[in-house]
Amino acid sequence: MEELLFMLLVTERAKIVGMPYLTLLLVFQKKISDVLEKSSPKPGVPEDLQNLLSQHFGAKRSVIEIEELKLSDSCFLPANDLTHSFSSYLKEICPKWAKLRKNHKEKKSVVMLVICSSALRSLELIKSMTAFKGDCRVLKLFAKHIKIKEQINMLEKGVFHIGVGTPGRIKALVEQDGLCLNSTKYMILDWNWRDQKLRRMMDIPEVLYKHLCILYSLTALFIESRRLPLVVNT
Repeated sequence: MEELLFMLLVTERAKIVGMPYLTLLLVFQKKISDVLEKSSPKPGVPEDLQNLLSQHFGAKRSVIEIEELKLSDSCFLPANDLTHSFSSYLKEICPKWAKLRKNHKEKKSVVMLVICSSALRSLELIKSMTAFKGDCRVLKLFAKHIKIKEQINMLEKGVFHIGVGTPGRIKALVEQDGLCLNSTKYMILDWNWRDQKLRRMMDIPEVLYKHLCILYSLTALFIESRRLPLVVNT
């Protein structure tokens, strides 16, 4: 069923006679769910992220500073082509995961960082990577029911291989020196998943502008020399 978009228009007659004469215009607008049903999701590409960064920082930084934020194509791994499960996708892009996991000894860091829009989505992804992660340790990096001090203590005392969480909490951990990104080899963005309001992570202003882009700007120069998988489409 289509939604009705109501628009109130003040007519020229109302302006002349000084009366609140309003015309009600009904415009039929398709629901976003109807549009999505007829179009298949497209895997993200490096340009998607680069464009978002340029749009956000374009008016606030110089041309030179914008250029410094750009990442070369070698920083990106292929996106999920929508035929893989999360675990099979990770196995494909991380063929040497067993060796990386074995050699990782640093505390306050993770080898793989998965960023998504909510705590619930984080739990879903953690569950869906069971076949990939094996016996490696996964840390939940979101705010729901978990205090940031608890996460900092866990990172200081133990070795974790994968971190899965939200941009806001990850940003806070980095700023408070609770999470160091020096050992991070993979940063994965949960690009196409939509919440109950049918919004992707990049469609939520408070996530995009206050968290994700800020987090990415903090680590852009660090990951310039690394291969970085851009998205996970599950």
